[in-house]
Amino acid sequence: MKILIIAAVFSALAFTPASAKSKAACSGENIAKTSAAMANMPEGPGKMAMSKEMGMVNTEMSKGNMRGACAHYIKVQKMSSAK
Repeated sequence: MKILIIAAVFSALAFTPASAKSKAACSGENIAKTSAAMANMPEGPGKMAMSKEMGMVNTEMSKGNMRGACAHYIKVQKMSSAK
């Protein structure tokens, strides 16, 4: 699963327009860091909700919809900061 997420991030970066790459909040590097941090989280409802949203990020990126992917990624960031 972790490999699929990272592969989706890197493949999306190849097709991302330059304007979307400039946003720090939704960069491939930040998405990869979040995925790695989620692997170390204890199991629970928070991790499950974050995993669901990260799945939506990957789905939107695979469709080429970076705006939708960024919207879901912002939700993940809010969940992680609301500990």
